[in-house]
Amino acid sequence: MDAANVARMRDQLFFDGDHRGRQTSRYWILLPLSGVIAAAGIVADSTATVIGAMIVAPLMVPIIGTALAVVLADRRNLIRSLAMSVAGVGVVIAIGWLLGLTIDTPIVAATNDQVAGRVQPRLIDLLAALATGAVGAVAVARKDISDTLPGVAIAISLVPPLAIIGLTLESGKPDEAMGALLLFTTNVSAILVMGLLVLTLYRVQRFATTPTDGETVHRKRAALTIVAGLLVISVPLAATSAQIASTRNTESDVRRVAEAWGKQTGWTIAEVVTEPSGVQVRAVGPMPEPNTDELRRALIAAGLGAEEISILLVPSQSVTLTGSK
Repeated sequence: MDAANVARMRDQLFFDGDHRGRQTSRYWILLPLSGVIAAAGIVADSTATVIGAMIVAPLMVPIIGTALAVVLADRRNLIRSLAMSVAGVGVVIAIGWLLGLTIDTPIVAATNDQVAGRVQPRLIDLLAALATGAVGAVAVARKDISDTLPGVAIAISLVPPLAIIGLTLESGKPDEAMGALLLFTTNVSAILVMGLLVLTLYRVQRFATTPTDGETVHRKRAALTIVAGLLVISVPLAATSAQIASTRNTESDVRRVAEAWGKQTGWTIAEVVTEPSGVQVRAVGPMPEPNTDELRRALIAAGLGAEEISILLVPSQSVTLTGSK
């Protein structure tokens, strides 16, 4: 890493110097537009549109800029980068909430796949974010591989979770908004941690300069704060991962027992899903309706008696509409 590359990174990431006006206007033009695109894509449940918003969104610039400011011990640009990040977060959430006001149907996980995929982050999401954050930092540090940045923008989710926060808050689902906020915070923390690590490995700190006003950053303290934040975030991620794993195991056990019962009664198990009220078994078969007492006893024998399990019976009948006499 040489001084020319560090100067290039400063120009690219900091809202400072002669290019400050251009950098700031670019940010405030692209970010609201990406927020509208993301919110519209989520409402339409369109993956392609949401991906487009990820590519357009400039939110990663001040986030990686924060990591660079810490490594360079540049307090002024650290504050600017943090301020731009926080302001951008508020704008995108507001856009999602305002768009939600124009939609009659609530935008929630139960009816929208884009929301459902972003309100229950797990540890695996943190692992993916760490790897993506590392690629993003390397792409910034090395000009020869900067063409990977669009892929990084797609891989790490920043603007869509913020739009979901606004949409789900307006829809009366604060728990889902908190899940989306956790995903966003996870991604930001991963970018910061990997940004610090990669830039330190490239020895960018050698080019730190002491400002004339003496406003510097305590590099070690700031880095420890960022790492501590990531560790704190990993706790709810681990809890969510354990809950999802437990739910899937329960569904698998219930399906196994229900399918054995279905073979005896001639009914087919169409679906086993976890609802807020418990696990529901949806079965389809011929009339008359089968006796479910055997299924209840089988579930108890399998150690599932403590679970809230219900069965939805959907009678079916085959009717021939056409054919030779």
